Order: sequence, then C-alpha cells, then structure tokens
Amino acid sequence: MIKLSDICIFISVLIAFAVSGFLWFNGQKEEGLFTAVWVPSILGFGIYFRLLALKGVSHD
Repeated sequence: MIKLSDICIFISVLIAFAVSGFLWFNGQKEEGLFTAVWVPSILGFGIYFRLLALKGVSHD
C-alpha cells in the first residue's frame, strides 16, 4: 500500500535526480555531483521511516 509519505519521498528523489542531471549537462559538474548524492540519502531516510512505521514506532 502506497502512502502519501511514500509519494512525497519519491517526488523529492525525482526532483533531486532531475536537478542533478540538469546541472551536470549544463556544465556545473561539481554542483551536479553534490545534488546527485542527495538521491540515495533521501531514499535511505525514506526506508528508515518506512521500517519504523512497519515496526509500529511513532516518529512524532
């Protein structure tokens, strides 16, 4: 079952990936690489919070 939080994380990953590609192909390679590092970090946080939700721990 897909939750609103999953959709928000997915959208943020897509935005970070698109910005990274845009920066890379417009000659700002260092900024593109920096932004590309955000993608796995955002996914990692998403997985962490998803596991907490499956375990039943509230993250208020």
